Amino acid sequence: MSDINTEVHNAYEVIKNGGIILYPTDTVWGIGCDASNAEAVAKIYALKQRDDSKSMIVLMNGEKMMYNVFKEIPDVAWEIWDLSEKPTTLILDNPRNVAENVIAEDKTLGVRLVKEPFCFKLMERMKRPLVSTSANISGMFSPKTFKEISPEIINGVDYVVNLQQDKVCKNPSTIIKLSLDNQVKIIRK
Repeated sequence: MSDINTEVHNAYEVIKNGGIILYPTDTVWGIGCDASNAEAVAKIYALKQRDDSKSMIVLMNGEKMMYNVFKEIPDVAWEIWDLSEKPTTLILDNPRNVAENVIAEDKTLGVRLVKEPFCFKLMERMKRPLVSTSANISGMFSPKTFKEISPEIINGVDYVVNLQQDKVCKNPSTIIKLSLDNQVKIIRK
C-alpha cells in the first residue's frame, strides 16, 4: 500500500496531463479528472459509455474553490453542508470555470464539498475541482468495493490510486437541487 502523498503526486501528474484516474472518494470509488479539461471529461463519458447529456458531479475542497465556480451560492447551501450527517451533493445554478461538457443542459452543476484526505489534498494540489462519477459502465451497478470494479474500467483509466482498496464503500451521496430562487428538490436521499 502506498502513502497518501505519493498517491496525490502520482494522480496529479496524470491529471495535469489530461488523464483520468480511478480513486476512492468519501462515498464510492470514482472516476475523475480535472473538471476544467473538456477532453479529459469526454474520456470519462466514453469509458462509462454514458450519454454526455447526463452531467457528472464535481468535488471541491472549500469555499475559495466554490466561489471560483459559482458567482452566487445560496446561503442555505452552506447550512445544508454544515448540518448534513452524510455526504451531500448540491446541484447549483450557473457554474463557470469548468468544462462545458460537465455542466448539465439546464446550466447547473452537482457539487460536493469533501474532507476525505486524498481528494482534499489532490484538489489542493490541482487548484481545480475534480470530476467524480461512479466507477461503472453507465446503467450497471455501482461497485461497493474495489474488487467489484470491472476490468474494463480499471484498464480504461490512466491511473489507479493505490489507497483504500480494501474498504467497503458507503452509499452514494444525497443529491439536492438548490436553485438561486431558493427552490429545493431532493433528487436522491
